Amino acid sequence: MVIALIVAGGQGLRMQTAVRKQYLLLNGRPVLHHTLRVFDRTTVINRIVLVVPSSDLDFCRRTLVPEACPARDVLVVEGGAERRQSVYNGLCAMDAAPDDIVVIHDGVRPFVEPGHIDDCVRNARETGAAILAVPVSDTIKRADEAGNTAQTIDRLNLWAAQTPQAFRYCLIRSAHDDAARRNLTATDDAALLDMQGRSVKLVHGSRNNIKITTPEDLLLAEALMNLGRK
Repeated sequence: MVIALIVAGGQGLRMQTAVRKQYLLLNGRPVLHHTLRVFDRTTVINRIVLVVPSSDLDFCRRTLVPEACPARDVLVVEGGAERRQSVYNGLCAMDAAPDDIVVIHDGVRPFVEPGHIDDCVRNARETGAAILAVPVSDTIKRADEAGNTAQTIDRLNLWAAQTPQAFRYCLIRSAHDDAARRNLTATDDAALLDMQGRSVKLVHGSRNNIKITTPEDLLLAEALMNLGRK
């Protein structure tokens, strides 16, 4: 079985709007609506678990989910204070077998391609863990404490991680159990497996798979949506 875990528990502070970023309108629908639609239409996904802030549970269960996934029984779960806690809540709430594949995805990445979801799942079945990523194309600088250039980093083997990130349930649950016990934080789920010394397969993604977190991102998303309609 393949279970999608859509994480939309963030407060969206960087967007600087009264409405949380996952509910901002994109082509007349909330960003999260578009993300759910992609996973609803992806045949490899058997179940969907959605994690949202506690204050949004009723809205998502009664309105957003029925509109985005009318034929799916989506489990809506309360998120935590930070992303790792939100993912952990979702993992604990789902009914999964050890070898089931969990596909963790940011709710504010509505342009993920179904084929890339399939690629992640296939690689996770083979290796246990696989994530979408793209090679870094910019020159990367490390700064000192004064904000000056301290080092130019070779970008040859650098990749920018995206979501979805797919894992065997037993592996990602173990990593999150360990992180919860040790009160560890991480900006993505693959980092928790890195901390355990486990390998994670990189799967080539798309630069269009943007994460909408700033006003500039929303403008780019609108441009991508308009391009898709054309």
